[in-house]
Amino acid sequence: MPRAKKKRFHENKELPNILQDGDENFNELKGHWNTKHFKNDWPITVEMGCGKGEYTIGLAKVFKERNFIGVDIKGDRLWVGSKQAIDLKLEQVAFLRTLIHNIDGFFAPAEIDTLWITFPDPRPKDRDEKRRLTSPRFLNMYKGLLKPQGQVFFKTDNTGLFEYTLEVLKERTDIIDLEYTFDLYNSDYIDDHHGIKTNFEQKYLDLGEPIKYMKFRFKR
Repeated sequence: MPRAKKKRFHENKELPNILQDGDENFNELKGHWNTKHFKNDWPITVEMGCGKGEYTIGLAKVFKERNFIGVDIKGDRLWVGSKQAIDLKLEQVAFLRTLIHNIDGFFAPAEIDTLWITFPDPRPKDRDEKRRLTSPRFLNMYKGLLKPQGQVFFKTDNTGLFEYTLEVLKERTDIIDLEYTFDLYNSDYIDDHHGIKTNFEQKYLDLGEPIKYMKFRFKR
């Protein structure tokens, strides 16, 4: 392991806004994020596969009275987001280091108000369908964790994953308020994003790849 990466992993153990295995309250967060970590009763927004936390931090800068949790397994990336949140004094930002398929072990039913899925691995091979973050398996998980009227937002550069997601959603009977565009930056949805762009997103925009976007809710 490179020395810099190893140093970040070591520092993560001391950073107050990174929650990971070995931390005192790590296995007691489910249903208690507001009381045990944030110490407030603000709504919770979760970003799945947050990487360096660019979107989590960007949203937190806009919405001062919401709690934001970025979820990822890459500790070196979370270190970057953690340091930035601390520098910006964004005390309503936290990062959870875990695999996303374990997410229901860290949130209680109806604990999340809104959920963002930003530029996930498209997993294009058929055998990897269950690992796509918009597969039926994950959608069912999100439905259970979201509050009634809770909303899901999804951004991707990958047309195949976007079309797959639309197909999955349209086959379900519990999806409402579905809106989408194949070209976010030439659409009426641009204000949904408050000018936030990840480095990954900008890379594909520079290559001329339109950004796809959708939002929806689950019917209860």
